[in-house]
Formats: sequence, C-alpha cells, structure tokens
Amino acid sequence: MKREYPDRGRGLALAPLAMGLTLALATTVASPPAEAAVFQLTDPNQEVVGRAFYVKSRKEDTLLDIGRQNNMGYDDMRLANQKVDTWVPKAGSDVLVPESFVLPDAPHQGIVLNLAEKRLYFYPSSGREVHTFAISIGRDGLNTPKGRFKVTAKVKDPTWTPTAQHHADRAKEGREPLPAVVPAGPDNPLGQYALRTSAPSILIHGTNKPWGLGMEVSRGCIRMYPEGVEKLFPMVSVNEPITIVDQSYKFGWRDNDLYLEVHRNPDEPAPPLHEVVPNRLAQGPEVNLNWEEVRRAVEENTGLPQWVGGRQSAANRLYLDMIF
Repeated sequence: MKREYPDRGRGLALAPLAMGLTLALATTVASPPAEAAVFQLTDPNQEVVGRAFYVKSRKEDTLLDIGRQNNMGYDDMRLANQKVDTWVPKAGSDVLVPESFVLPDAPHQGIVLNLAEKRLYFYPSSGREVHTFAISIGRDGLNTPKGRFKVTAKVKDPTWTPTAQHHADRAKEGREPLPAVVPAGPDNPLGQYALRTSAPSILIHGTNKPWGLGMEVSRGCIRMYPEGVEKLFPMVSVNEPITIVDQSYKFGWRDNDLYLEVHRNPDEPAPPLHEVVPNRLAQGPEVNLNWEEVRRAVEENTGLPQWVGGRQSAANRLYLDMIF
C-alpha cells in the first residue's frame, strides 16, 4: 500500500506538543504492512519530511506489530513511546508512530543508510521524492561499514551459502548443522530479494524473521522487511550509489525553523552539547539556537525531530507560539 505525504509545513515534523503541534490520531486496523513511506520533495535540498501520528493499540498488539504496520523498527517504536510497554501495551493506548525525519547529511542520490537510526533512504533520479525503510544492521563486533559503495548485482530468490563462522557458531550453540547451501524458500534468511554491494560480504536483503527489524542483529548485512525490499528492489539499478553514514544527531531546516533528531545509544551518557551542535550552527550569525531545547532533545532521545531554534530571535518565536 503506497502512502504519500506532501511537505505541508512546519508543524507536521515537530514532536513536542508544547510547541503547538497537532498530531493526527488514527485507529489501528488489520491492514497489510506498509511497504515504505514516500515523501514528495518540493525542494531538492529539503531537509525535513513527514508527520508523526498516533494510533490506538488493540489488545493483541505489541509495539513491534504496530511498527511493522507502519514501516517502523523496534528502536523507532521503543524510543518514541518510552512510557508504553513494548510487549504488552494496554488496549486503547495512544501509540506514537514517528513518521517524521530529518534527512541524513549526505547526497540526495541513490541509497543512503544511517546506521544510528537504522533506516534506509532511497532517492530516485527524478529528485522529486524520497522513499524510506526500516532496517536492521550489524551487531557489535560485526558492524555494518560506513563509506561510499554501489549496488553490484540484483538477485531474486537468492540462495544462501553459510560461512565457516556460521557453521562454527551453530556447532558451539549445540544446534543442528546447516546445509552447505540453503535454497530459496521460507527457510532462507535472505528472503526473496537481495542487492549485492561493493562492500565486502555486505548485502541489502529481506528476511524470514521480520520481527528483528530495527535492531543490531546481523553479521553486517542490511536486513529489510519482506514488503520493504520487494518495493525497493525494482527501483534500484546495478551501479546505484550507496552512502552509509552514522549520524546520531541530525539537524535540518524547515523554512526558518531548525530541528534536531536524536538517535544516541541510551546506555551511554549524553555528550556535552558543544559536541552535538556543529560549529556552522553554534556560531552561525543568523542562527538563533535554543540551547535548553537542544539539551532536552538530547536527553529525551525520542528519535523525532524537535524544534531547537531558527533564523529569528528566541523571544519572537516564543511570542508567536503564544499567539498561535
């Protein structure tokens, strides 16, 4: 099911209700999982897209169920709903779907992956839209590499050849040995579609275990929901550029308003604010930062774009917020 959201204005990307945001409220229904979120770009240099919205949870829902229905991963839902039980949200709870993004600081071309937020962005050559998908990445010690790469091959119904390390780990865990080659089918961990890349041993592929999306669980490969990779596969060409970055703090402008989206490791202490804000913003002569809002965004770590300043004085901004 294709869903498109035009860029309609400042308030749609904002998370905090205190800043005057009106969030959409929808009802969770049994519908096919979302293939992707598609956003129209009114400007090729646009930096903030989307809108967050609430849904009502059902008795049988987990946050992962709601996440998959809306193209969100585990961390997306957990960080945006820190007061909601991940596994047993109460029926009728308001669950926030954080479908609002500061686009990564990278060329708006081909595939862009941000490891910190576990999300893939695809920019078609038209330059008029961006598609975004939840992903899983490599776990500690088997990290997905950063850098510039390209798609080298597209494979439908791939086979999987376990490595020597796969066999060794399986034996160590006391599990049944793996076959030399796993054919295409429901037992294949690569799913139905795979994109080979110029990064050694790194694939972008589907999965037969979609409930691990949005986590650091792979051996370096990028996993996607089955419906997501099925959507992406035909849009991508061989030699498509791939840019992989690791940006925990994304700043972006929407008109005269500056937003900060935070994806820091919650097990690590928040860094000093001067390490978060780049000099081009901290010392920009036309930039008025609200350092208290920066601090709050970093500490709350919701994964949602938060207003932190603008190209007008903080006093004028607060006055306008009181009026509207």
